[in-house]
Amino acid sequence: MFRSSLALRRVALASLAVNILLVITGGAVRLTSSGLGCPTWPKCTNSSYVTTQAMGYHGMIEFGNRILGGADGVLAALAVLLVLLSRTRDRRLIGWSIAVLASIPAQAVIGGLTVRTELNPWVVACHFLFSMLIIVATYRLWLATREPAGPVRHLVNAPIRALNWLLLAVTAVVLAAGTVVTGSGPHAGDEHVHHRTGLDPGMVAQLHADLVMLLIGLSAAWCFALWAVGAPRATIRAGAALVGIELAQGVIGFVQYFTHLPSLLVGLHMAGACAVWTAALVTQTAGRVREPLPAASEAPVPAPVLPATAATR
Repeated sequence: MFRSSLALRRVALASLAVNILLVITGGAVRLTSSGLGCPTWPKCTNSSYVTTQAMGYHGMIEFGNRILGGADGVLAALAVLLVLLSRTRDRRLIGWSIAVLASIPAQAVIGGLTVRTELNPWVVACHFLFSMLIIVATYRLWLATREPAGPVRHLVNAPIRALNWLLLAVTAVVLAAGTVVTGSGPHAGDEHVHHRTGLDPGMVAQLHADLVMLLIGLSAAWCFALWAVGAPRATIRAGAALVGIELAQGVIGFVQYFTHLPSLLVGLHMAGACAVWTAALVTQTAGRVREPLPAASEAPVPAPVLPATAATR
């Protein structure tokens, strides 16, 4: 039996889903020009912690995103509680659940800084990229609830694992470059804010597209390597799913660029970024399994120790 309860598994999965949803709703905040719907932080207005009628629908959208962040914190705290109340003490569950819980207030502070700096694009980029780190923690927590607590057994060789680490690193670079493209484009997050990176949008968009092509090529090469060495089908399927999601995300990216960045497509592109990142994380763990720990009754029985006098007869 795995070392985690069904309740903890469901809470961990809900936490992962909510953090992905937070990225998508955060994009909706920006794309509806509601980034300053609550013009201060931690309050929504100078006199109220909640949105007021005077803030209109922009305030409702921004405050709704804050409410979702609060729900995320409740799930993280509940996960830690369930881990601590469990009969066993799996270090992975303890470590990842605490990491998720600690990341929530840190992310809230970064979100507050985006408001306090009037949507500075570099701070907004940090806000998005920190969400990607939280998705890593929530995914690993959920994975730990589904696996035994024993040692890892790799299903692919070291060079293929190294190529997969390179693939994950390039994925992170692609996401970071995407935030620069966003920070250089027209969607500042509020109609009265005009802070941009100052970089040429066409230049950074071209760099981002080149990195995407590199990522798709690495992903395809990793899939081919898996097929060549006869890797398990589940591992190959994880790689093929990543390539498919990357291709779909690339199509959305090109269409949104040539149609002058309509809000709907930009929102889909942000959701696609979460899908690409999550699929890349799945490939990281698809090439290994964890062995169950031996039960106490299965432990080897030590040989009896004979008295010294008996041993010399």
